[in-house]
Amino acid sequence: MTGTTSTKRERRQKKTSTAERFAPSPYSLKEAAKHADILSWISVVIFGFGNFVRKQYIKGVIFLACEAALFGFLFTIGLDYLPKINTLGTVEQGRVKVNGFWRYSAGDNSVEILLYGVMSILAIVLLVYLATLALRSAYKAQSVMADGKKPLNFIDDAKTLLDEKAHVGFMTLPTAGIVLFTILPLFFMISMAFTSYDENHQQKFSWIGLDVFSQFLTGKSDLIKADVFFDVLIWTLVWAFLATFLNFFLGMFIAMIINRKSTRLKGLWRTCFSLTIAVPQFVSLLIMNNMLSQNGVINIVFKQNGWIHQELPFLTDVTWARVTVILINLWVGIPFTIMQITGILQNVPAELYEAAELDGAGWWQRFMNVTMPYIIFVMTPYLITTFTGNINNFNVIYLLTKGGPASSKVNSAGGTDLLITWLYKLTVDQQNYNAGAVIGILTFMVLAVVALITYRNSGSYKNEEGFR
Repeated sequence: MTGTTSTKRERRQKKTSTAERFAPSPYSLKEAAKHADILSWISVVIFGFGNFVRKQYIKGVIFLACEAALFGFLFTIGLDYLPKINTLGTVEQGRVKVNGFWRYSAGDNSVEILLYGVMSILAIVLLVYLATLALRSAYKAQSVMADGKKPLNFIDDAKTLLDEKAHVGFMTLPTAGIVLFTILPLFFMISMAFTSYDENHQQKFSWIGLDVFSQFLTGKSDLIKADVFFDVLIWTLVWAFLATFLNFFLGMFIAMIINRKSTRLKGLWRTCFSLTIAVPQFVSLLIMNNMLSQNGVINIVFKQNGWIHQELPFLTDVTWARVTVILINLWVGIPFTIMQITGILQNVPAELYEAAELDGAGWWQRFMNVTMPYIIFVMTPYLITTFTGNINNFNVIYLLTKGGPASSKVNSAGGTDLLITWLYKLTVDQQNYNAGAVIGILTFMVLAVVALITYRNSGSYKNEEGFR
């Protein structure tokens, strides 16, 4: 009875602590909008005003400086480009022949208009967000003074970013980097998918809506026909699956052999595999490309020894090339897996093996019921990111085969092209940026669905407290 009462008390305490942790802040935007005075509301227009009047001068200066910087950008660059984003420019490049020579007059540059237009929109969104922060900050100072207390000075306020607000202090800079180097280019890339930015429209292009998508879905596009896309998509998924799980299982097998008690010179074997990681991957891939070419050392040695009568098509036949890139990826990837698995094997709780042995479990039962579940539990997030990385594995494919060999079944994609290498060819080589943007969006959709479904159904997500 006492144990039941204690359990109920613990559950109530856990529910209470959880409720307190997720309770709304007394200085939330909703509360600020309801109870802020006129001085705090002025902070929405003049950032930091409410902090200034309540003697939080440094915080007020920071808010005001951020507002000045954003308005400075909007009233200079933004004022020139934001009004043009609706049309992406209307002035064509002109040329006039004078004394037998062509003189060119600059027209609107649609790429600049699109880029700075997207940046201006992001600046406006950031300005609105900072306005809400300024209101909340001013309202917090107002509430503290209403309680007869003195608002925190800048030094004390900064110390909270290393204590109770450590998540804000440590995540602000990475979040800003994500916005600047990931979200902004992402929006810029997505915008290109709705324009006529291709090899025929480099300087001046316009919005065309969903035309590129509709041409793809109806099979009218010469660049990204549906059958071409699905051929490349299927090969990409097959490649990613084999490159991920062959690396995983073979690397696990070798790591377990090295980790056995009866294996001698464990340090030597691990050092050998570690040294292979020290060689830059692109160097290894370029060397293998030369060795496997038609006139490479492998074909030459085989012919000189009479083992073959004609060169083996390692990189010139679609099937051979696909098998080759998978095998080479194993060669460069297994050492990484061995290092990962070795660390995990050395940290499997010994009591789990002891309990299994007491129950009379053999080595296979111990592996299937202890070792394997533990490895999968720990490495599921790693496997998901590895699978995602292999879908976007540009280096192995491009440095070995450049996406080739050319296939008659597909127009602009080679036999080993992944979605990422096909996107590279569409943009850098052929300058069809709108088609490349469509491929990028579709690739993101595939990755997002696979990663989210897999992760949310993994033990690492469902049981964050630990392995049982």
